[in-house]
Amino acid sequence: MSFMSRMMGEPDEEDNMCNLSWENRIYGCGACFVIGVALSLFGTIELWLGQWAAFGFLYTLGTVTALAGTMFLRGPKSQVQKMFDGDRICATVTLIASIIATILVAIILKWGWLAMLCCIIQFLAFAWYTLSYIPYARSAVKSCFSGATGMDCPC
Repeated sequence: MSFMSRMMGEPDEEDNMCNLSWENRIYGCGACFVIGVALSLFGTIELWLGQWAAFGFLYTLGTVTALAGTMFLRGPKSQVQKMFDGDRICATVTLIASIIATILVAIILKWGWLAMLCCIIQFLAFAWYTLSYIPYARSAVKSCFSGATGMDCPC
């Protein structure tokens, strides 16, 4: 059993629809992450051009693509179950709400600055969600926040 399969755990048989090797799963996850970052960067370019709807759409599409890439590692069913574990529920709900809010504000309402605020919340929620998969990462961030500000981290 490889290091990655021990670390991530084996996906359920019913969730392992495509029987990819761990190497291919890593490639799939990495490709989705790179595509997601590229879409978010293209969205940021649209921000500077004043195209709020394109900014909100591309940035959100980038976030969703990067998030979908994690499903290569565990499988879709297992990943969705993990997203709603007790220690990730707050970050998951915040991320989903900010994705919906970004689309509504940028595309339908066309309120640029509020769309940018939604994207910042989206970024922070995605980062906090991602840190939940790295052992002790959230504790380290909380400790750094407390050390830098002298306040306890509210999350």
